[in-house]
Amino acid sequence: MRSIIRLLIASLTVVSLVLAPVAALAEEPQAPTRCANGRSANGAMWLSIAHPGLGEWYLNDWGHFFDNAPQLKFWLGFIPFYGWPGYLQVRSAIDARNCRTLDRAA
Repeated sequence: MRSIIRLLIASLTVVSLVLAPVAALAEEPQAPTRCANGRSANGAMWLSIAHPGLGEWYLNDWGHFFDNAPQLKFWLGFIPFYGWPGYLQVRSAIDARNCRTLDRAA
């Protein structure tokens, strides 16, 4: 019985971490679908969900990693439950969806 409860709690935790970015982004319908440089805001959002900072790097036209990628978001994205999956993943996805390329980790 205890193993079933543990499995249920673990499953709910994983599902909530996966659905958190989707729920957070659903509240902002006024966001543009294309950014000023012609890049897709939705594409940038999904890249940021894959790993924090990738969406912003995409919005900066990829290029040299150390010049165009947000270093704080990218490297802090490897910290479990803060980076990916976690807070920084959601923060990065919201920033990318709104065409912001700031390197804010908080």
